Amino acid sequence: MAQNDKSSTFPEIVELNVGGQVYVTRLETLTAVPNSLLWTKFTQSAPGDLPKDSKGRFFFNRDGFLFRYILDYLRDSELFLPEFFKERRRLQKEADFFQLPELSRRLTAVSKDSSCAEDSGEADESELTSPVTSSSDRTLRSPGAGSGFITIGYRGSYTIGRDIQADAKFRRVARITVCSKISLAKEVFGETLNESRDPDRSPDKYTARYYLKYNFLEQAFDRLADAGFHMVACSSTGTCSYGSSDPGEDKLWTSYTEYVFCR
Repeated sequence: MAQNDKSSTFPEIVELNVGGQVYVTRLETLTAVPNSLLWTKFTQSAPGDLPKDSKGRFFFNRDGFLFRYILDYLRDSELFLPEFFKERRRLQKEADFFQLPELSRRLTAVSKDSSCAEDSGEADESELTSPVTSSSDRTLRSPGAGSGFITIGYRGSYTIGRDIQADAKFRRVARITVCSKISLAKEVFGETLNESRDPDRSPDKYTARYYLKYNFLEQAFDRLADAGFHMVACSSTGTCSYGSSDPGEDKLWTSYTEYVFCR
């Protein structure tokens, strides 16, 4: 029995779920490089032949964060990697999977030259030219696309007993929050980022609802330092609440601290 038009043709706007990350793009972008995996999937198959998630989006079990660079390569005639980008080998693996040999070749060349660039003190940002034909609405990506701010915040509580000279008793760091552009947060924190409160947002948007799956500030700071960020500001506030009207009762303090990092 022949399939109807809705089930046998792909829509002009395609929704993808790549490793849990949602992307929305044009069909012409996915099919921009002939004989690539995406070109084959979206020109030689029917929509019903491809796996989908629970919301009907086409699903690929690949690295959801790195796919943004695959999509950039298909969309634009050139691709700028962020400064201090440390995922070239993994991105090359993704390029091989999606059958983009030219992108893979250029990533190999960049990896070989990166050590020389570091020794000479040059920036590690690399421009990769795509063989995809340019379109009239194509724009150049700024060399500073990987720069930005990330704000780390945490709320903690502690008690001070009747003898204020005694050491404060810290109870816990409740949660470490992350405020930034989504793409930056995912680049730095990866799988340690909890996105459950703000899912399905595109990488170029901002969020203040992410938080980390651990409660160690030093671990967050290490990741930021490894990604080339440095602290530029911090602030802290605190409030005190009494357990009762008895002035001899332990005082419960709640503090909120934010650290601003820049790259």
